[in-house]
Amino acid sequence: MKCKVDVSCDYTDIRMENNIAEIMTYLGEDITREGLVETPKRVRKALLEVCAGYTMDPKEVFKTFDSDGYDQIVLLKNVHFFSMCEHHMFPFYGTASIAYIPNKRVIGISKLARLLEIYSKRLQIQERLCEQITSDLEKYLQPKGSACIIKATHMCMNMRGIKTRDAEMVTSSLKGVFLEEPSCKAELFNMLRGV
Repeated sequence: MKCKVDVSCDYTDIRMENNIAEIMTYLGEDITREGLVETPKRVRKALLEVCAGYTMDPKEVFKTFDSDGYDQIVLLKNVHFFSMCEHHMFPFYGTASIAYIPNKRVIGISKLARLLEIYSKRLQIQERLCEQITSDLEKYLQPKGSACIIKATHMCMNMRGIKTRDAEMVTSSLKGVFLEEPSCKAELFNMLRGV
């Protein structure tokens, strides 16, 4: 299958689409049938969209502001995300809660969601996703503590292999006072429960 003439279609696009078409053929499909003719192009575009995090720089998220003395927990709860499992390239999706305690500087709350977006739009494992978020908070914001808790459903377990239903994986990365001081950890988890 050849990439149709398209000014936005370069050699890399053509190679990717041809590889997708080859996989479809290997699976037993007739890639010339009407419903599949444009599928390699659509799959290419979809993969580039869901893996766009490779083109984003996390450092650009960290425009900070004076905290004006605020030194309590900042928590963004239940941010929905989608990612792709690096082992099977199947989606996993769920919610993340991201927290930090300022140390003189704060960041716009939407930037926490943007940081999640950058790292979730890469081939991932859930454990690393948590760790990348807190590591960047530590590196660029230098808070007293940072935390990321993720709850997700993995389609590689639902659709294949063990074929579980309703199973959720929960992971966390805690740094600074959230890891070292039990009272801070307890306060964070009370806030997560809505207490």
